[in-house]
Amino acid sequence: MQRRELLKYLSFSPLIAGAGLPALAETPPTPSAKRDLFKELGIRTFINAAGTYTAMTGSLMHDFVIDTIADASKEFCMLDEVQDKVGEKIATLVHSEAAVVTSGAFSALTLGMAGILTGLDQKKVEQLPQLEGTGMKSEVICQRSHEIGYNHAFKNAGCKIVYIETREELEAAINDRTALLHFLNITADKGKIMHEEWVAIGKKYNIPTSIDIAADVPPVSNLWKFNDMGFSFVALSGGKAIRGPQSAGLLMGKKDIIAAARLSMPPRGSNVGRGMKVNKEEVLGMYMALESFINQDHDKELKVFEAAIAHIEGAVKTVDGVTTSVVTPVLGNVTPTLHMNWDTNKVKLSG
Repeated sequence: MQRRELLKYLSFSPLIAGAGLPALAETPPTPSAKRDLFKELGIRTFINAAGTYTAMTGSLMHDFVIDTIADASKEFCMLDEVQDKVGEKIATLVHSEAAVVTSGAFSALTLGMAGILTGLDQKKVEQLPQLEGTGMKSEVICQRSHEIGYNHAFKNAGCKIVYIETREELEAAINDRTALLHFLNITADKGKIMHEEWVAIGKKYNIPTSIDIAADVPPVSNLWKFNDMGFSFVALSGGKAIRGPQSAGLLMGKKDIIAAARLSMPPRGSNVGRGMKVNKEEVLGMYMALESFINQDHDKELKVFEAAIAHIEGAVKTVDGVTTSVVTPVLGNVTPTLHMNWDTNKVKLSG
């Protein structure tokens, strides 16, 4: 049935019921045994000893996040109202002017970029990713050491990425086409320009600045550190250490940018972000996961990590030829990680 026909049919349904004809009724579900779809479909499950990688389905949601998603699935509401109310709460938690739940950090980068390019001009929103002849800016400047595949998010909005290495090169590259100065936190130590200087240069030339911190929580302070520092927008994944929905993320930043970015988000169509849909269940689940993450005892959690590592390390070191070390990353995923090596002459296993 076509959508128009369906709406026409539904408009008459109260009259049908009032005429004494049988109205549409909900059929009670038939109870059935709980199915193990992993087993049924032959999908291999495993203990994740690597990290919160998308290919390995990110992280595991908390039970209360699952409960939130299940409860939200039983009611209808307006998607924009959910994003409005949740965005206000999240913005307060992360010290930003505004926030919106996106379909991951990559989506947040594209949408933030779109907001900067179009502002609140609906005609420009519908022109993306076509920039030529529109009057919109078209270039993003990034340090060469911050060059990763995820920067393709800006190309999705039609932009060209210009890579530089020094402050002198950066200032020489800035022109009337420059829309954004982008920073990648996880490789900050490999660049020649650090966070504060990057933001200061953006302010000097009145150009917005962004930062990708997709997997860079913990520490929990990173949730507000870069907003406090003055970045125009911050992109974060929701399905990693925060343990929200794997398909969710956050775009946090200046109020005007977030408002403009939302013009390129569902439920609106005719825009570059129409396919970046986030449902009400994910929005509310993301909010609950974030609130819990901020309020949890992180020192206590660290002790749990350390105890788990000590337990595994103590077991594997009993094997002749095995050596171990514990490494804690500095910029992203700042949690202790156990590294194991072995003498292949003694332990006949490949990596």
